[in-house]
Parts: sequence; C-alpha cells; structure tokens
Amino acid sequence: MAKATVVMTIAGSDSGGGAGIEADIKTIAALGLHGTCAITSVTSQNTTGVLSAFDLPTEVVASQADAVCTDMEVRWAKSGMLASSDIISTVASLVRKYSIRLVVDPVMAAEAGGSLLRKDAVRTLKEELLPISQVVTPNISEATALSGMPIASVEDAKQAARIIAGTGVKAVIVTGGHLDASDVIYEAEEDRFTIIRGEFVRGGTHGSGCTYAAALTCGLAQGLTVVEAARRAKEFVVGAIIGSQLVGKGAGPVNPLAGIRRDAEACNVLEDVKQAVSIISASAHFAKIIPETGSNIAMALPQARGTDDVAAVAGRIVKLRNSPRPVGEVGFGVSGHVARTVLAAMEHDPRVRAAVNVRYSEEILSVCKAMGLGIASFERSEEPANACTGYAGEWGTSDAIVRSGNVPDIIFDRGAMGKEPMIRILGRSAIEVARIADSIAGYYAVKFNQ
Repeated sequence: MAKATVVMTIAGSDSGGGAGIEADIKTIAALGLHGTCAITSVTSQNTTGVLSAFDLPTEVVASQADAVCTDMEVRWAKSGMLASSDIISTVASLVRKYSIRLVVDPVMAAEAGGSLLRKDAVRTLKEELLPISQVVTPNISEATALSGMPIASVEDAKQAARIIAGTGVKAVIVTGGHLDASDVIYEAEEDRFTIIRGEFVRGGTHGSGCTYAAALTCGLAQGLTVVEAARRAKEFVVGAIIGSQLVGKGAGPVNPLAGIRRDAEACNVLEDVKQAVSIISASAHFAKIIPETGSNIAMALPQARGTDDVAAVAGRIVKLRNSPRPVGEVGFGVSGHVARTVLAAMEHDPRVRAAVNVRYSEEILSVCKAMGLGIASFERSEEPANACTGYAGEWGTSDAIVRSGNVPDIIFDRGAMGKEPMIRILGRSAIEVARIADSIAGYYAVKFNQ
C-alpha cells in the first residue's frame, strides 16, 4: 500500500462549512493528500457572518497536534485562524518541536464579516510565528496590517511584501483578490519578485483565502517550488470560485470539490455526445436534413465559460452514400458555431446545454411546427458588421431568445449572401436533441416523400 503525503491544518472550524478547517480538509483531499487537523477555535458562523467564537484551550490545540505528529509524518502544515497570542505561541512551539514547514494564512476577518484575530495578537504573529515559517499569504487588508502601509497597487504590494519578509518569513505572497487579481510573490533569500496575473471570475469567494493557502501547502508538500505551487493554487481557487454554489443568504462559499465534479461531468458529457452521434449515425433519415456545410452536435459542461467547455464532433457530421457519418472523434473545444449556440442559450437558461444544426427549408420548418416545438428566429442581415466565424451562433441565438422571451426548441435563420440558412435544435442533452432531430427527419421523410 502506498504511503500518503500528510498535511496538517491548524485553524478554526466554520460551522457553515465554507472556510477554516472544513475548506482546508476538502482542498487537501481534492488534491490527493491526506488532511489532518488541530482545531484552534470553534466559530458559530454562516454565510452572513460570525455570530460567536470560542477559542480552545492551548493544551487542547497542542494535544491534537501531538496526536497526529507522533503517529504520522507531517512535514508541511498551514495555519489559519489563530485568534490569540497564546494560541500563536503554542503553534510556534509545535512548529519548532516537530520541525514543521509552515504556511501561514494570517486570517484576521471572515469573508462574510466578523473579526477572527485580536489586535494584540498581530504582534505575536510577527515576532514568534512568521520568523519560523516558510510562506505567509496575506490578502490586501492583511498585508496592510502586517506591513503598516496602505496598498493600492501592485507596486505597493511589492513594497509591503518586502517589509513583511523582514520578520524572517522566507516567502510572502500578497494575494490580489481585493486589488486587481494579481498575486505578488516575494522570495526573500533570492530577493526575487514574481507576479502571477489573474482575472476576476463570478462565484462565491467565502473561504477563498483558506482554500488558496491549503492548496499552496499541498503543492509545496508535493515538491513544487513556491512559484509553481502558487500558480497551481491560484488555478485551483479560480475553479473553486467558478464551481461555487449558493447555500445561504450571504457570501457564497468556494467549492474545493468543483474540479473533481467537473472531471466527472466531462466524462458524462463526452459519453452523452457519443451516444447522440450513435443515434444520428443509425438514423434512417437524418442524412436528408444535413446542411451543405454539414451538421454538428454539441453539449456543454455545467457552468461552461467558453468553447473549450463544449464537447462536439471534431470534424462534422456529413452525408456519405445517403447516410450520416461523423468526420472526427468527439472532444472538447472542437466546435465553433454550434458550441457558441449552446453557450448563448446557457446565458439565458443554464439547463439548455446542447444543440444540433440541421438544414433549413420551409418544409422542415413546417414539420417542427407540426410537432409542437417552440420556434424563434433571427435575421442574418442584421448581424453586426464585426461578426466572425461562428458569431451567428452567439449573436443570433441571443437575439432570437430575447425576441421570443424564452429559450425555444428551435432557432432558425433564412441565411444571407454567402451564408447558408440553418435550423438549430436546442435541448438539455445531446441525446435529447439527437432524438428530436431524428424525429424531425423521420416526419419530414414521410410527409414529403423524401
């Protein structure tokens, strides 16, 4: 049996499950390591703030760490909520006792509101814990408190990082979630700055600092450099924010398991599209409704952000000897027009995640109406002048949806000069739209003797 890499988190418990020990353990597990803990405080906390907090006696904090470290090999740990000077001093003694390499997340306040660090403890943190720590990961407000200077730019963050490094900590990472999403890394021994640029994404951010520090610690425990671990931690947190879900009335928590769920969803989506292609390939009549430019069928991941999150046929589905044949394998990021159709529809209804395009004709359109399908359209002649390849899938779909007031089953256009008219079938899965397309093709073949 392979031996697991063990990481410890020394932090407070968040009863709402969004930050603290709870976020740390989820993060450590998601990254494939074994998480252990020493709880420092128990907070009564939810998405709206911290209602109360109870600090555990220092001997209880120490006892938890002793129990773990005397049984398991703990080389790396991270600290979170250390509310008092006594707790900070206890953690410092544990770091020295077990030669632990520590990442300090200097938690001072909860994302949802509420102080988590007494003001008199900041001095103890700087004098006793940071000098024996490997990395500290303050956000802008925490870096301001630790450095004593205001931070309004990346250059300010660099100056503050150098001041904080004066405590003796080997590396400082000023996280930029409250600035411009850029993280400033300062490695003191090398006197070297690295800037990791980022962009703001939509989603819950409660617990983002805890999750980042935990992910960073995991990377370091796996042998990555500080910069490498920081890049991976940033990517992990961005994914956790994007994959967050609403759970309460206030600040939404990040979702450290979003990546695992995303991988599982990717497998499900690929399988769905493959089965849909099989339905189309076996159809006796689908070839009759394939457009000159070919068809494609696509399905997106939940919370898809771009065409790389949409699976489709790498080539297209074409007519070969009067039968539909896929040209290429099913994969992500291989579709333009149909993928953008799906993404545009999801902006209006996230449940509508799939589409297939078929040939336009008045006869096929009449079949769609006869089947009771909801129908909307747009005019290619009104397409903006800056349109690019596949742009009609995005602009046209949104235009048709806005005009109709909902996401219909069918969106069509009658084309324009050099632009083939098209019908797009929308649905919740690739299998669903494939079956609808097969039904349309069969009805069309019977009704019009095709």
